[in-house]
Amino acid sequence: MNQIKTVCVYCGSGPGNNPRFVEAAIALGRSFAESNVRLVYGGGSIGLMGAVAKSTLDHGGLVTGIIPEFLRARENALTSVQEMIVTPDMHERKRLMFERSDAFVALPGGVGTLEELVEQLTWQQLGRHSKPVLLANIDNFWEPLLSLLSHMRATGFIRATLDVNVLMADRVEDILPRLRSAAAHVPKGAKELAPEVARRL
Repeated sequence: MNQIKTVCVYCGSGPGNNPRFVEAAIALGRSFAESNVRLVYGGGSIGLMGAVAKSTLDHGGLVTGIIPEFLRARENALTSVQEMIVTPDMHERKRLMFERSDAFVALPGGVGTLEELVEQLTWQQLGRHSKPVLLANIDNFWEPLLSLLSHMRATGFIRATLDVNVLMADRVEDILPRLRSAAAHVPKGAKELAPEVARRL
């Protein structure tokens, strides 16, 4: 059985305008700490990024932040994390986030969150990794994306042979159980993307 020891969370550097988004980020951080799951995230101290990281730390958990140099000031890099990695660019940031994570969760966020999420779904669809990818569908935030994926299937652009295997959870308490259940069905070693392959993507 593949265990979930580290989870990468993609989310907004802003809080959004729905208080449930911040509440979910805080609850997710607490669940990671209580379950001894290390958070890997974008390194900022503001918005949902800051909320999930600070909550993980506040409840005794471990956090790895990975942030490119040019965003350190803009996103107020969270200096209290146990590990902060500063990268030269976004590509290196995303590669390290991938390598250090057993699974991925997308909380609500903007274009950057969507880009990171879709990249993992693309790599998964193309058989480059088998790590679980989950949408935290807080207050139905990701419903427009799910509708778009259905439209892509209906119009023949997502073929049955290259399906998008995205997990869903409407409640924070369901996130880790669903990640663990999905990971349990992945053959040992199959979820890994070799570093040299990641660098070429």
